[in-house]
Amino acid sequence: MTGRLLIAGVGNIFLGDDGFGVEVASRLAAADLPDWVRVADYGIRGMHLAYDLAGGYSSAILVDATARGGAPGTIYLIEPDVSSRLEAAEADDAASPLFNAHGMQPDVVFSMLGMLGAGTRQILVVGCEPASVAYGIGLSEPVAAAVDEAVGVVLDLVARAAAADDHQLAMKEWAYVPRDSR
Repeated sequence: MTGRLLIAGVGNIFLGDDGFGVEVASRLAAADLPDWVRVADYGIRGMHLAYDLAGGYSSAILVDATARGGAPGTIYLIEPDVSSRLEAAEADDAASPLFNAHGMQPDVVFSMLGMLGAGTRQILVVGCEPASVAYGIGLSEPVAAAVDEAVGVVLDLVARAAAADDHQLAMKEWAYVPRDSR
């Protein structure tokens, strides 16, 4: 049996570069992808994402703005430690992470997987260093310039997964720094 892959664009389009994941998901929705891959724009709907992840996906790629201290527009590929969050949630039955059904906190979404009995999922994050997450619609110039590169990273991950019998994601370490767009 082969695995199903969810590509989830997350972020708030009303907070500038936080809309990065939504824009990448929009572009990927038009791509020719295998039938075992689903692309969705989750925006800030964390509860929806948690339930969808619990509903039969063996792996996921989250695309989001990710502040890590690099130059704005830097693309990161991150493998979060999901299993430790699941173990913590399962160990404390009374645990109730601060969860806003109208918000998107990926770490809380990961914790919710344990509470939903979903078990471990293979999750990678394709992140982009934001320039600004202040109120406003539209991506900054360096982040907008990095969207196509992020689409390429996701497509590369899907191609690598397609080559595996079980469609598992293959982690590849790198950081992409876009050309100077001044």
